[in-house]
Amino acid sequence: MGTSEFMLAGLLPDLARDLGVSVGAAGALTSAFAVGMVIGAPLMAVLARGRSGRSGLLGFVLVFLAAHVAGALTTSFGVLLASRVVAALANAGFLALALTTAIAMVPADRTARALAVLLGGTTVATVVGVPGGALLGAHAGWRAAFWAVAVLCVPAALGILRGVPAA
Repeated sequence: MGTSEFMLAGLLPDLARDLGVSVGAAGALTSAFAVGMVIGAPLMAVLARGRSGRSGLLGFVLVFLAAHVAGALTTSFGVLLASRVVAALANAGFLALALTTAIAMVPADRTARALAVLLGGTTVATVVGVPGGALLGAHAGWRAAFWAVAVLCVPAALGILRGVPAA
């Protein structure tokens, strides 16, 4: 999820050309994700408050996956823009719920470590994923980056099913 937020930076020229928009207009895709995160973080935190960690996290990952599949398949800039907002809302919800779930899953003396691991993963995803997405996009097209993010959601979903208690 951390990769997706900024991965478009290296993909904008090809994406703009393919969808028939200017590079500046394509840049709105990054802004759409950011707006979705800003609006989504408090909204999704409230909506996810009553859900179990496992079902909520799984739901957010699956919505995130679906948004990237839609983005990879579309030929419409408007649909891609909407998919970025949906992905951001799912990302925001996931992060809010992941933080509370991580705290609930560890003893009190391990809370800081659990949060550091979770947020450290987000940082690594950005540092490694952004250039990785640009490299993949340069060699296989911008849609490949969207497919890669979608595919990476599968082991994340399996990890949630195996590692997060049902209740």
